[in-house]
Amino acid sequence: MKYPVSPIRDEQIPRCRVALLQHVLDTYASETNKVISVWATFVDSDLAYRPHPSSSSVADIMKHQLLSERRFFAEFLGVPEVAAEQVLPQRLSVEDFKQRMLELALPRLGFMAERDEDWWRTVVAFFDTRRERIWIFWRRVLHTAHHRTQLTVYLRLLGKPVPATYGPTADVSWQGADPTTTVQAAGRAGKTNGD
Repeated sequence: MKYPVSPIRDEQIPRCRVALLQHVLDTYASETNKVISVWATFVDSDLAYRPHPSSSSVADIMKHQLLSERRFFAEFLGVPEVAAEQVLPQRLSVEDFKQRMLELALPRLGFMAERDEDWWRTVVAFFDTRRERIWIFWRRVLHTAHHRTQLTVYLRLLGKPVPATYGPTADVSWQGADPTTTVQAAGRAGKTNGD
């Protein structure tokens, strides 16, 4: 599937020094594109929206995404990053949040592409424990997906279309889309343990 919003184009993704880890770069670029595509569905007047007084606003989640991603990459992975004071855009608009996400993501791809397997496997501090850098990277991807999903729920509550991220949604489909929503679809190909 080709997504309508791809700020990081395939040709911008560097080749990883460790071929087996190319999926790390491809995934980070893809996840960044998915975040930006969800953010692009909002308009500036949505930034203060929160579905409940205890919930974060749309802007709060966008700020958190930028700030927490900077922290993960700088503090835990040891990636060179801009100063924390420079992370947020000057103007808090949807367009500026999207642009800042892209500006911060691109240099990370180049840095990660140059790391060897030992760097990825090095155990480093992660909050109050220690983990391999590769584990921390995947935890970052999950954290990003969590907040992106929060915002897709907000879109639905606002009556806005939800963009496709991992496949079709109620609002977006395409010829050849084959979502697994039936037992029959889930049973295609492969053998059961008893065979």
